[in-house]
Amino acid sequence: MGSNLQYILDANVFIEAYKRYYAFDLCPGFWRSIEHYGAQCTLASIDRVRDELQEGEALEQWKSQTPEPLFLPTDTEEIVTAYGEIIQWAQKQTRFNDGAKTSFAQGVDAWLIACAKANGLTMVTHEQPAPKSKKDVKIPDVCKAFGIACKNTFDMLRNLHVSYHWDPPTSP
Repeated sequence: MGSNLQYILDANVFIEAYKRYYAFDLCPGFWRSIEHYGAQCTLASIDRVRDELQEGEALEQWKSQTPEPLFLPTDTEEIVTAYGEIIQWAQKQTRFNDGAKTSFAQGVDAWLIACAKANGLTMVTHEQPAPKSKKDVKIPDVCKAFGIACKNTFDMLRNLHVSYHWDPPTSP
């Protein structure tokens, strides 16, 4: 893993950007900035998120063309160990119902958090904390329990000094 690596991105960072505020045709700079910082090993996601990105043809094409370091493998000993600790923590939480625990154990989120924990990374997600939730295990709540920093996309972009500029069309 690159020594510059700071951020690990949740699938919703890509999906929300694609569907809403950073669509490819409206803000290609967002995608170029992700590629740039991915190639520099400043930000990444995991192989399981890559596999989850099935939202549309354009997003599918983009992920197939991204630099190799953008999607990290989750089969390292450190990540697998951290994953076990995170699942064990979730199973011990009496506030979550069995469905929430099962869904969390079978999903991608625990693997993302494990990667953040194992590598000292900041989690980037659009999820909001829900400390009283019984039916969902939320990323920010798990990160808080493990002392993992958690930010949203906009905070990450500001920390990386990314900005997107608009220039008016030139007259013909």
